[in-house]
Amino acid sequence: MLRWSADGARIVFNSRRPSNDSNASTAEVHCQRVVVITIPISRIEPATPRSRLVTLDLHGYAIDFQPGQAVLVAAHGEPERRPYSIACSPERSAETDTLELLVAGDAGGAPAIGIGAAPAGTLVDVEGPVGMFTLPRTVDAHWILFVAGGTGIAPLRAMIDHLLRQRPAARMSLLYSARRSDEFAFIEEFRAHAAAGRLELHPTVTRDESTAWTGRRGRIGRDHFEAVLHEPTATLCFVCGPDALVGESVATLQALGVPEGRIRTESWGR
Repeated sequence: MLRWSADGARIVFNSRRPSNDSNASTAEVHCQRVVVITIPISRIEPATPRSRLVTLDLHGYAIDFQPGQAVLVAAHGEPERRPYSIACSPERSAETDTLELLVAGDAGGAPAIGIGAAPAGTLVDVEGPVGMFTLPRTVDAHWILFVAGGTGIAPLRAMIDHLLRQRPAARMSLLYSARRSDEFAFIEEFRAHAAAGRLELHPTVTRDESTAWTGRRGRIGRDHFEAVLHEPTATLCFVCGPDALVGESVATLQALGVPEGRIRTESWGR
């Protein structure tokens, strides 16, 4: 099993793919052509004070990926490539001829590892797509719940944008945890979806004592899920983030009545 984190950190990865639900059939394993291409970094922009959005110029190359998948990336010629979840939908990638990757930074905001520290114009080798943390071919759930911690938002953003384009009537909720209120990547995009009635947005902060934040606080727990779970037995859940968040989320979702087969996860050990 491939092991990675959403932001490319070299840490233990765990992907949980249920197998006893119509939305989670093992027959969904897709045979995809994995390619290796060399392309430049076109832009590096702050996504939050602690992360960077790295945009790769595809130069007309086609990478046939599913929302939620990842690519392996390294500076051109380097032997070891790091995995990064793709933070854009296939539709957005095709429109812009780019791939977007969310790369975590250190406490001061500087990129800590990998391609986030490279300047624009740097050539990188990209291999992929890889990963099984994806949407089912057919979504028959009444609701779709996304749960993100930190940079775990990257693959979920790709899924949300894809569903908004392909299934605009889908009922979706996003429960999004960050340390501080300025550490929500893509938050204005999600707020725009929420304002338009396309997405229920529930952000929560864990370490922000500022009085400027008027939203929810604390680690994601039962009370957070009770606010977002409308039909537990008819909800398909995608959870991505650190091991602790994912493990606690799965236990709480099951305690609230979500069938095990309707919970998909991706986690890493930090």
